Amino acid sequence: MSPVKLLLDTHVVVWWLEDADRLSRRASTLLGNLDNSILISAAVGWELAIKVNLGKFKPSSILDGLDRLMRQEAFSELPITLEMAVRAGLLPAHHSDPFDRMLVAQAQSLNIPILSVDAILDRYDVKRLW
Repeated sequence: MSPVKLLLDTHVVVWWLEDADRLSRRASTLLGNLDNSILISAAVGWELAIKVNLGKFKPSSILDGLDRLMRQEAFSELPITLEMAVRAGLLPAHHSDPFDRMLVAQAQSLNIPILSVDAILDRYDVKRLW
């Protein structure tokens, strides 16, 4: 399989950190291939911080784990540009989650797939892998 560049949905990051058995075989293979360029959006960090603040996750398990994951796995951070923010705001609200719409906008801007179990993303002009 040739190397790919892909963007991770938030649940993929959480599962990779805490419950890798929930990942599909394809997702595990993609994440484990060191030739692939794996991007984690700033939106993922923002969403996870909100969920920690709401008590859905323990801060040390997710937020500390995210930083560790970035270093250990050599994943790259994807900042949110103004163009991506505008694109996300203009997307149809097929998905009610603004974080997912941001991921769609980022994937569209970079012309890369999103690794996600969320089939609602298929309603957008973006390639979803799972």
